[in-house]
Amino acid sequence: MFKIKHAFLILPVLLANPLHAESFGSCDLELHVSGFSPSTCTKSKLPLDHAGDVAGNVELAIRKFPVQDVDKRRGQIWLIHGGPGEPGAGFYPLIDVFREAFAGFDIIVPDHRGTGESTRLCEVEESIESEAGYAMANSEWGSCIGSLFTNSARTKAFTITNAAHDLAALIEQYREPGEVYVYAVSYGTQLTLRLMQVAEPKLDGIILDGLVPPESEPKWDLSYRTAIVDGVGRELLNNQRIERFQDLLSSDVQVWHDVLGSTDIRLFMAALLSFPDLRDRIPAIIDDLAVGQTRSLSETMIALNEAHKNLMLYPQSVPSLPLVMLISNSENNSRRGLTAEIVAEEAKDALFVSPLPGLLVNASAPLYDRDENFGRLPKRLPRTLIIHGSLDPNTPYEGAKVHAELLSQAGNVNFTTVIGGAHFLPMVAPECFIHVTSMFMSDVEVPEFCDSLSDN
Repeated sequence: MFKIKHAFLILPVLLANPLHAESFGSCDLELHVSGFSPSTCTKSKLPLDHAGDVAGNVELAIRKFPVQDVDKRRGQIWLIHGGPGEPGAGFYPLIDVFREAFAGFDIIVPDHRGTGESTRLCEVEESIESEAGYAMANSEWGSCIGSLFTNSARTKAFTITNAAHDLAALIEQYREPGEVYVYAVSYGTQLTLRLMQVAEPKLDGIILDGLVPPESEPKWDLSYRTAIVDGVGRELLNNQRIERFQDLLSSDVQVWHDVLGSTDIRLFMAALLSFPDLRDRIPAIIDDLAVGQTRSLSETMIALNEAHKNLMLYPQSVPSLPLVMLISNSENNSRRGLTAEIVAEEAKDALFVSPLPGLLVNASAPLYDRDENFGRLPKRLPRTLIIHGSLDPNTPYEGAKVHAELLSQAGNVNFTTVIGGAHFLPMVAPECFIHVTSMFMSDVEVPEFCDSLSDN
């Protein structure tokens, strides 16, 4: 299966396999999607720490959507979600999109460690039986944080590198005849690139959607997210509207208060950037607020809440906030001394503000140190497609282009810009996503651009 010169790279992963891997069977939550046989599920036990320094195991949940027509089956596509903290259930509402993009492929959706139905950081507080189910109730945070510190060795094993070893082991355990591809979005692209560093599994290709910037470039890490969000938001506004919004923000009268309450309107406007149909309303909202009208703001707030609701259709859809806190602060924050005063100062002139820098202040978790893999590149990549929205507010477009240039040293890397695309292209630009990825899967040259703003 593997070339001899790669055998020693793969050996640790093979040795890390559990004593047994359960076969796919019935699921606790049944999902039926057109074009697929009923989904099946399994769980696999893997080491808590693949280096062997910390004892214990994690249990990882996987769901498979098998193709119905086995005669047209080509292989497997593994879907790796972002966050960190997003479970595989975040893909379920879009399985029809993936079915078109990856025709002929069984779709395999794992919950990486700490998310969904896999082992959680706070096992009691994040269990389905707890007060808020998989979510975190306010009353549960104290005991959750206490457990993170009490068993800090276990907490510090929930690293990107261990999650990458998990994924390598799962791909080998559940590999079936045919081609094997990996699709990843956002943080999932960081996890997949770490996978290609530490294990080099045999893959026919990878698709990176919303590629994270290079780890070696701290100017794009999470602590600077407000600058990234503000830049994207300002692209939507002409000079007149920028001045109009600035006047609104400097006014003593907050005309939006009756709709948003104490919420910073700049946070609200930034949230709209992730949904192109709502993003397009921003200029009109500013114009209405400038004349004291709040109807468009109110209607858009209702639509934003509905959009978020549609992403949380299943009990396990809730992201793991403890995992977000741990990995974001440990690996993707170059400024551990960040203070609330610094965050406020850097945001004072922004029109669009991200909540992430504020969440990095005084992290309530025992953080771990970046390991030797951080900031490095895979030595080899299979055929790779990077597809990225030009108006992505979460993973900066310029950072993705720089990263793509570096990755091209490791293999055949293709880059498609989705004009007007935001983050998570299967959701925000499904036509472009299906068009480009299906070409890639057919080994057809992909276009340099796809315009999500046109009618095609």
